Amino acid sequence: MAGAVSALFLLDIKGRVLVWRDYRGDVSALQAERFFTKLLDKEGDAEVHSPVVYDDAGVTYMFIQHNNVFLLTAARQNCNAASILLFLHRVVDVFKHYFEELEEESLRDNFVVVYELLDEMMDFGYPQYTEAKILSEFIKTDAYRMEVSQRPPMAVTNAVSWRSEGIRYKKNEVFLDVVESVNILVNSNGQIVRSDVVGALKMRTYLSGMPECKLGLNDRVLLEAQGRATKGKAIDLDDIKFHQCVRLARFENDRTISFIPPDGSFDLMTYRLSTQVKPLIWVEAQIEKHSRSRIELMVKARSQFKERSTATNVEIEVPVPSDATNPNIRTSMGSAAYAPERDAMVWKVKSFPGGKEYMCRAEFSLPSITAEEGVPEKKAPIRVKFEIPYFTVSGIQVICWPFAVCDSNIPSRPITEWFAILCTVQVRYLKIIEKSGYQALPWVRYITMAGEYELRLI
Repeated sequence: MAGAVSALFLLDIKGRVLVWRDYRGDVSALQAERFFTKLLDKEGDAEVHSPVVYDDAGVTYMFIQHNNVFLLTAARQNCNAASILLFLHRVVDVFKHYFEELEEESLRDNFVVVYELLDEMMDFGYPQYTEAKILSEFIKTDAYRMEVSQRPPMAVTNAVSWRSEGIRYKKNEVFLDVVESVNILVNSNGQIVRSDVVGALKMRTYLSGMPECKLGLNDRVLLEAQGRATKGKAIDLDDIKFHQCVRLARFENDRTISFIPPDGSFDLMTYRLSTQVKPLIWVEAQIEKHSRSRIELMVKARSQFKERSTATNVEIEVPVPSDATNPNIRTSMGSAAYAPERDAMVWKVKSFPGGKEYMCRAEFSLPSITAEEGVPEKKAPIRVKFEIPYFTVSGIQVICWPFAVCDSNIPSRPITEWFAILCTVQVRYLKIIEKSGYQALPWVRYITMAGEYELRLI
């Protein structure tokens, strides 16, 4: 078992102690002063970026900074550093839930509540429950609310600290969004230098009771273990991170994601795919300068996905010289405008179907007098933003019963037809089981969007 934290400190920007809680009695308040002295000594050193600092006296400090407050733990035992740092970030989230923002002033105004929260979130140096919704049921920010003795909710005393008992809804629904961001970097030769996909399964649950949810992906490891054919159907997920509600032992055993969901919105899972991604929207730009007095741009944008999908809110940012004036812009689709604060021309297309190509021409005036040997121009990349509903790059899918699609503007279609349109990460099934036996309706939506999508073609 990992070691325990000895004390937790909240310091101001000058290292003075605002609040500290001693959990094990083997450190003193002087540890905060020693830590800050070490931090100042290493200022300017690369090692200062490390969130873990070791003291010769046998004390290890782990800290994060939020606004003008340092959150610091001191430990004499061998702690799990990643776990403690995650705990400190969760402490920030709880304080923000209570005080809107975590700052020195909000801590000074709420000493009593801060101490109560620290007592509940950590016990004898071990992290406990850090769900703000549950804590707020029995720790109130207003003093008059605390006059009545509060009974701790059942979530505090059972294994499911993220969900209260007794939740009831007339209509039981689950909304699942598969959101993927495409990161691409293309060099001046048109070659892809870097490409990956960062995805998240975002859920909103409105379910009664204590439902058990089971979800299966088209994960290559699982399909191969089951002896199924994986050609063209399976994907390799990297850097998987789950919400604390997921039973990790079950996932390690049979790759099934089994969990009792929190009530409301949460990120069930995030993942990354290190794979060669074909640019979904390809942009070509030609620049022609005329005797240093004007410049002409011709920009072509081509969608490289299937015709049944459509990109929305497409925004293409093309850099132009910082001294450009008098723009004259024409587009075959959408609208374009000069954005001098960004030194760029911004071309917006509201709807961009697959397999289409559009063009934009622009002419700018330049100062007539320039130095013969001026400062070399900074060449900024072309940046692209977009969203493609009902589409995933990775090939992840969600299959659930009963099945519904979240868009009132889309006509009702048979399930088999929706698979052809939507399903290209497979969540092979999503089952919702509750002891009362009610029928829950899962809604599924796919969205692909541009992350860091840059083309250094100019």
